[in-house]
Amino acid sequence: MSRDSAVAVRGGGVRQVGRGAVGGGLLRWAVLAVAVGCWEVAARAHDSVYFPPPGRITDHAYELWFSGPVRHVFLTDAAVDNIGPSLGRMAAGFLIAAVAGIALGVAVGRSRRTYALCNPVLQFARAVPPPALVPVFVVVLDFGTQMQVASIAFSALWPVLINTAEGARNTDPLRLDVAAVLRLNAVERLRFLLLPSALPRIFAGLRLSLSLSLILMVFSELLPGTANGIGFTLTDAQSRSDLLTVWAALVLLGALGYLLNTGLLAVEKRLIGKGRPV
Repeated sequence: MSRDSAVAVRGGGVRQVGRGAVGGGLLRWAVLAVAVGCWEVAARAHDSVYFPPPGRITDHAYELWFSGPVRHVFLTDAAVDNIGPSLGRMAAGFLIAAVAGIALGVAVGRSRRTYALCNPVLQFARAVPPPALVPVFVVVLDFGTQMQVASIAFSALWPVLINTAEGARNTDPLRLDVAAVLRLNAVERLRFLLLPSALPRIFAGLRLSLSLSLILMVFSELLPGTANGIGFTLTDAQSRSDLLTVWAALVLLGALGYLLNTGLLAVEKRLIGKGRPV
């Protein structure tokens, strides 16, 4: 096959992959649109106060959170007072869990003996339901931001730690032998071998931790003593029988989870594409 023919074949393959990706994206959005449309029709047909149609929920969410002035990026005071603190607590807990989990995971995964000794403890900690630990943090730290961030960080730590340890442990032994021959120091082995090999597992753990962080963020804000946040908005709306606000908060949480996961996937594709070992 000539060079021009090979280039043409590759170009055709790229175009087909591109069309397939676009078609798959359109299909996903079409399925979502059909699901929302069915919900809208069913809700309007039954006219139940407990299950309002998506159109009313969207209008209420817009008025409640996103109808502010331009200088505030269209955010209302309610959005600044509730969505901002929630995302701040979640980000702090997730970042603490990510940094500590990756560092401890690499330290545990580098040694097979250390991994074998620590694995039962790690599996036990992972098996404990995260919401069950919140009362412990309430006793130790009392109600407030410290307790909320600590509960998020502690519960989100284990998926990152365990997946990082597994990824580091599964580094190709041949590469480790080559590193020994080349006399790479500990920092060079970490940079060029362990982290690139563990990167796919690290991001798998980060995605799990991100979901746990969102769940724990809401759960910790449902407790007494909380004065703001999305979880506080849920309990306050429930106490006032404001079901539109309850539904708007639930939709907001789903949208935040989707956007955060999409952003993390984009970072994963970019870093793994650059950092994957050859």
